[in-house]
Amino acid sequence: MLKPISVTLAAYNAEWPAIAAKYILELRTLSSVVLDVHHIGSTSVAGLAAKPIIDLIPVIKSLAELDNLQTQIEDLGYQWHGEFGISGRRYCTLSDGTGIRQVQLHCFEEGSPHIERHLAFRDYLRVHTAVAKAYEIEKRRAARLHPDNSHAYSDEKGEWILSVETEALTWYLLKRNRARK
Repeated sequence: MLKPISVTLAAYNAEWPAIAAKYILELRTLSSVVLDVHHIGSTSVAGLAAKPIIDLIPVIKSLAELDNLQTQIEDLGYQWHGEFGISGRRYCTLSDGTGIRQVQLHCFEEGSPHIERHLAFRDYLRVHTAVAKAYEIEKRRAARLHPDNSHAYSDEKGEWILSVETEALTWYLLKRNRARK
């Protein structure tokens, strides 16, 4: 089990998208299996306070092929954690020399509903600034309750996320269907 880390929320940093782009470019070296990489999570939403950890979703051709590249991913500096509680995911973390987490990879096979769920939530927060502000309030509440346990922090805000996620998915699918017409 991955040890929980302390929770520190930082004000939005306009450099986060550029930092994410650097890691995305590096992951594209795994082009035989990586189809696309999306910047998700709070660091991908302008103006939103976040734990200063870049979350990425590499969209994978095949989890079996990705599993065969585990050593190559570890050579990039990532720790491999397997599914880590979500069936069909490969979770990897990258920390700096002092052990501070920098990046989290949530690798899913193309077509996984988890990809759409994360993209819908991200895009919904980007467009609906009042909801993003409410999310920041929820995150700060959860951080006050669990400052030394990132797992408990995530669990604490989980119900709020689920309540918005349904709305976000409906909005996302309507938007996508309109764009196809």
